[in-house]
Amino acid sequence: MNWKTSIFIFMSFALMNTSCGVYSFTGASISPTVETISIQTFYNNSPLGPSNMSPLFTEKIKDYYLRNTSLTLVDGEGDLQLEGSIDNYTLTPVAVSANENPDQVDLTSLTRITIYVSATYTNLEDDQFDFDQTFSFFKDFDQNREDLSANEEEYVNEIFDQIILDIFNSSVANW
Repeated sequence: MNWKTSIFIFMSFALMNTSCGVYSFTGASISPTVETISIQTFYNNSPLGPSNMSPLFTEKIKDYYLRNTSLTLVDGEGDLQLEGSIDNYTLTPVAVSANENPDQVDLTSLTRITIYVSATYTNLEDDQFDFDQTFSFFKDFDQNREDLSANEEEYVNEIFDQIILDIFNSSVANW
């Protein structure tokens, strides 16, 4: 291999490894000057749902940002700031199953749990990424096969995982 080929390979490698910001495999694109994030408690303002939704959601979202970014979590005044609330938890019939006995009432067989979370995101380095919006997701389950009280924690965790991913993508992944 001659010296021209070696220089070409080195320059190609160097160009491929440069970027304008920090990028990770999670899709996070955060400016190198941003070092901290503060995430306030997401209070539960919903009249329904498990009583532990506030600490569960708050800890899950903190953990997600810490695992998927190099940001340091601070109590207040982070370079990035996230706060919000769990606004609603609804149970809605989605499908009705006909009862074989015409003297009995038809029952709901498929039910949908939907959770709505409001989030306010502030980027002190670049306010073009700021937002204040509501995120929601749902989980359908068959009441005839699955007991809500036995599975509610699992369903809520699935819904929260998707909402947290959506908030993450809207904030630091800039999607």
